[in-house]
Amino acid sequence: MSLHSIRARRAGHQHPLILRLASGFRRFQRRWYHPEEPLFQSLKNGQNPLALVIACCDSRVDPVLLTDCRPGDLFVVRNVANLVPPYAPDGGRHGVSAALEYAVKHLGVQDVIIMGHACCGGIHALVSGGDGEEGDEFIGPWVDVARRALNKVNETMPDANAADKARACEMWNVRLSLDNLLTFPWVNEAVCEGRLTLHGWYFDLQSGELLEYDAEDRVFHPLVGRPHLGDRAAHPGTPRRS
Repeated sequence: MSLHSIRARRAGHQHPLILRLASGFRRFQRRWYHPEEPLFQSLKNGQNPLALVIACCDSRVDPVLLTDCRPGDLFVVRNVANLVPPYAPDGGRHGVSAALEYAVKHLGVQDVIIMGHACCGGIHALVSGGDGEEGDEFIGPWVDVARRALNKVNETMPDANAADKARACEMWNVRLSLDNLLTFPWVNEAVCEGRLTLHGWYFDLQSGELLEYDAEDRVFHPLVGRPHLGDRAAHPGTPRRS
């Protein structure tokens, strides 16, 4: 059976997930595709994003949703554990490097944000020392990019429990990705010339805080503190999830 016939057959069914997603797309249309909203009229001519965000593909940490951005505001790269491998012009297929090159060289972004987060499954796999679930082929080699972050954690807090090590490794991984960004000559040049600024963020799923890395003090400080209980009441239009 061909892939085309499989898709055609499934398209005839009222799949609950597809119905839900299609309904969401209609809401997107109503919000952004109407005569009073000119945004997509301008986006048809090209994009001019405010920043490149390199984030985890974890379904809980969508950077556009977390920052309440509009379409076209962010150029986003998502991968397991928000990793940036070091510069390696070896002719291989480097998805993160290609997106970084396009954003910096062609879109001219002035800011790059590495967005890590708590409870990261990729970092947990690295810290636990396993190679992922049995039969996995790609997860272990990919998260090994963050091996240097784990080594730093083991050096500085050898007696910590697994949960504390994982959290520390998530933060060290943001720092490692920032370091790896500077191994790209054209990124390093743009940073040195003041045309590009690098940022390290950490979204704490457990507290709701957003932390920012301070390269001078080498610590994470709150950029946005814990949410207040009255915030939802102050925004009655916030949709509730059923």
